[in-house]
Amino acid sequence: MRRPAIKLHRLLPLMLLPALAGCAVFSAAPHYRGNAVSEHQLKQLTPGVSTEADATALLGTPTLHETFNRNDWLYASQVTKRRIGQTQGVLRQKVVVLHFNDGGVLQSIRNVNQKQAVRVAMASGATKAPGGTASLFQQLVGGVGHYNPGLGAGAGGFGGTGSSDIGGASGSSGLSGF
Repeated sequence: MRRPAIKLHRLLPLMLLPALAGCAVFSAAPHYRGNAVSEHQLKQLTPGVSTEADATALLGTPTLHETFNRNDWLYASQVTKRRIGQTQGVLRQKVVVLHFNDGGVLQSIRNVNQKQAVRVAMASGATKAPGGTASLFQQLVGGVGHYNPGLGAGAGGFGGTGSSDIGGASGSSGLSGF
């Protein structure tokens, strides 16, 4: 009796399935940054009643204060994930602005979404650093013997001054000028 021939092209998807399932293992995990504020937390704050102390106790310290208006507190959070080419892709971004009056009483709560964000271009040019430009050789071997964190500060002969004063004025900073 003759056995029926198995068609390889029909089995190929089944053979590739375990290999494709393993690809998800290499997916980058999302990174959570900032101070995420939930809607439940925001409902506990009441404009005209809640104070700066109430907001700090409930939400923690703000991510930042507005530069020109110290009465505006910003709580910013962002979830990013690495994409192709190791670039960061923003999955979610949320900014909550709490506005207080001069007496420290909450006046308003405002959500700022990603569509309202203003794109800021990087400044062209570079800031000059003090000192000269290091050659390739200086970059490769210039720091040898100047700093060794494994031995602690003040290890004589290993970049320190021989003093056992950790962090004191006599310790080596670990920086060397070229």
